[in-house]
Amino acid sequence: MTVLYNDPADFAEDQFAGFLDLYSDRLRGVPGGAVAHRSETPQVAVVVGGGSGHYPAFCGIIGPGFATGAVVGNIFTSPSAAQVYSVAKAAHQGKGVILTFGNYAGDNMNFGIAAERLRKEGIDTRIVVITDDIASSPTESERRGIAGDFTVFKAMGAAAATGLDIDEVERIGRAANTATRTFGVAFSGCTMPGASAPLFTVPAGHMGVGLGIHGEPGIRDEPLTTADDLAHLLVTDLLAHAPASASSRVAVILNGLGTTKYEELFLVWKSVAPRLRESGLEIIDPEVGELVTSLDMGGISLTLMWLDEELERTWTADTYTPAYRKQKSPISALRPAVSDLITAEAHEDAPTPSAAAAPIAELVVDGLRTLARTMHHNELELGRIDAVAGDGDHGRGMVKGSDAALAAAESAAAASAGPAWILAKAGQAWAAAAGGTSGVLWGAGLESAGAALDDQALTFGGGELTAAVHAFATAITDLGRAKLGDKTLVDALLPFVDTLELALLSGKDPADAWATAATTATTAAAETAALTPKIGRARPLAEKSVGTPDAGATSFGMIVSALEALTPAKERNQA
Repeated sequence: MTVLYNDPADFAEDQFAGFLDLYSDRLRGVPGGAVAHRSETPQVAVVVGGGSGHYPAFCGIIGPGFATGAVVGNIFTSPSAAQVYSVAKAAHQGKGVILTFGNYAGDNMNFGIAAERLRKEGIDTRIVVITDDIASSPTESERRGIAGDFTVFKAMGAAAATGLDIDEVERIGRAANTATRTFGVAFSGCTMPGASAPLFTVPAGHMGVGLGIHGEPGIRDEPLTTADDLAHLLVTDLLAHAPASASSRVAVILNGLGTTKYEELFLVWKSVAPRLRESGLEIIDPEVGELVTSLDMGGISLTLMWLDEELERTWTADTYTPAYRKQKSPISALRPAVSDLITAEAHEDAPTPSAAAAPIAELVVDGLRTLARTMHHNELELGRIDAVAGDGDHGRGMVKGSDAALAAAESAAAASAGPAWILAKAGQAWAAAAGGTSGVLWGAGLESAGAALDDQALTFGGGELTAAVHAFATAITDLGRAKLGDKTLVDALLPFVDTLELALLSGKDPADAWATAATTATTAAAETAALTPKIGRARPLAEKSVGTPDAGATSFGMIVSALEALTPAKERNQA
């Protein structure tokens, strides 16, 4: 919710005063809004507007190549006719004025009254209303204007900047509107400054399909879905409403409504882009970010503008405004093709494993599969433990690392590589994918375990197991510099290694020795709850962590315990 204000009733005016001071180098305030500082060459004035609460729309897009002025009403409220008139008069440069806004009753009324007043004074004034929201009506003239405002405003601003007359700028604006479609969903409602509850709520585990940008709920509620499925919904519905003479080139906006994180937008774009391309569309200068918002609403919308040559020129044209800037860059010519960035893992150099090593390679892959499955099952719990005094990312990091390691291992195994090679590649993949402390340590540990083995060895038994486990532990202690009692992975790892080596030396077979050591590790991990962290991110919140076991030690205990049941005892004894 919006938590910062002085007097809630003055929120719109107060924030706008701050905006005007911040960008006084490129625009000036006038009663009712703001206008750009004039250039030497007069042009058609493109005046956009509506209520506050939608930043960057509307005042954030004032500047060369975009809006000449913006009328700023109260939050989600149409500006008055007097405000529209004031801004339009200040923006007028002798070439006429185009008033453009979303299709809402209050805006139509107030902008219309202002237009009549301007015309009576001899100012050629046109109106272009935005109607891009496909969820609001099957009839184009009855649709609301939402994030498609941006593409239409941009088209007219760019056309005016080239010196076209008002007839041409108006024509291009209407063409842009006809070519633009938007569809969106809401995850949560927005809250007005000073209010204690949002304007609407979305049932838990659901999303409002067909959102508006003035605090309107969706047209219907549907169960919240994955990013992939949401991308499919947005693309499918938009393409079903494509203009009759749609081209194969589209301007695209994936828009956040206020509190949807940019990382979430990027995630959805990952699925939107290929779906558009698979539909035969070429994406031109896509925009992903917050362009038309609704205070603190959680939501996302997808806008497509089907381009002809003229609209493509306006969409790609340079602009410079407080919130949005575009400049043609030579960097685009240097971008490598996607195929150049993707390289398949090669295993041609892998030595041919001995007859004894081949079954161990299968066991290693099975072990990594079990490890990954265990981390998936325990991801949330590990994150909860880590969040007590850390950043809560341990579970997610272990999942990413183990998944990458398994994929690399399966690739190497498919090329008939031995266990040493498989472990080395798995470790490298883990470190590359997971990042963070655990990613580095587990990656180095697995790679060192592989280096301790010989793919041409004639036998594999307790000695080889001891060597690999000892190498794994040494890599982690050397790299992490942790000691027993520091409340880290090491507090479970070193007891495990010691117990395993003693059990093997006493004559136990590898399977039984592993089971005994796994029990020791699990117990040691639980006992870290009483410790105070000495190193790492948990150290600043040391006292808070007392009573909660270390996440790294806990995940290690989970993993070695799961590996204990990997194969029947007889098979493990033979291995």
